[in-house]
Amino acid sequence: MQMIAIGLAALVALLHLYFLVLEMFFWTKPLGRKAFGLKADFAEQTKALAANQGLYNGFLAAGLAWGLIQGAAGAGKPWLVFFLGCVVVAGVFGAATASKKILFVQALPGAIALAAVLAI
Repeated sequence: MQMIAIGLAALVALLHLYFLVLEMFFWTKPLGRKAFGLKADFAEQTKALAANQGLYNGFLAAGLAWGLIQGAAGAGKPWLVFFLGCVVVAGVFGAATASKKILFVQALPGAIALAAVLAI
């Protein structure tokens, strides 16, 4: 179970690194606009907000990486629980305020990884 929890937490961390890249570097590019369903003018007007959002996703990924480095069943477990909880809360809030898609892309993977970490 520990290996599954580690793999799932690592996947969530990688997802948040991907979100960072999309939001900070590709928001106004075709890849970012397609991923978020944005029109070019809106993407340009909101690129500073997206970069800020991307930075926060990077912090989530960094916290998860720190927890994984410390050991999912040892000193890192509280870190993983905290940051995966943050991922779930952010995903639920995003689904309620921005797009229902966020529930499945962010909150669900975070919740599954959190359940796996809590099970070890």
